[in-house]
Formats: sequence, C-alpha cells, structure tokens
Amino acid sequence: MTDDRKAALVHISGRVQGVSFRIWTRAQAQRLGLTGWVRNEDDGSVTALIAGPEGAIATMLKQFWHGPVGASVSSVETQSAPPGEIPSEFLIKT
Repeated sequence: MTDDRKAALVHISGRVQGVSFRIWTRAQAQRLGLTGWVRNEDDGSVTALIAGPEGAIATMLKQFWHGPVGASVSSVETQSAPPGEIPSEFLIKT
C-alpha cells in the first residue's frame, strides 16, 4: 500500500442481510477503485474492510448509509485498519 492509501474496518447494522448488501458493496467498491472484503456476521450485521484513496473511502462510507434497495441502515461504525493483509481486489467472504 502506498502512503496515499488508507484502510477502514466498517461495521454496518440494520436490515443489511437478505437484501444483496454484500453484492452491492462489492459493486460500489469496484466502481470507486477500492479493494478489501465484505462479509455477513452472525448477529445480522455486515462487516467490510475497505482500502484505497482517502476520498474514495469517504464516498463509500457515505454510500453505506443508503445501501441497496431494501436495506435499512441504522448504524455505520468505522475504525482505522492497519494496511496489512488487504486483498488486491474486492472479495465477498462467506
């Protein structure tokens, strides 16, 4: 990762499973040039690791509040993530 790339671990809560949130997230991330991953959690939430230019991350964080059609987001919690093991593409984890 170069110095202009950042990484964020994001936890999204609300009605975010069963609405194609992971597929939507991957499509948005790819459009913005972000790498990382997204996965469903056992508690019904979604977690994503997003990495890329700071501006693209900021845009993605705003988009998480809207999500795909059918989603109802109640919370988007973000923390910095170390730029360690980030995939070179955007993956959906199962």
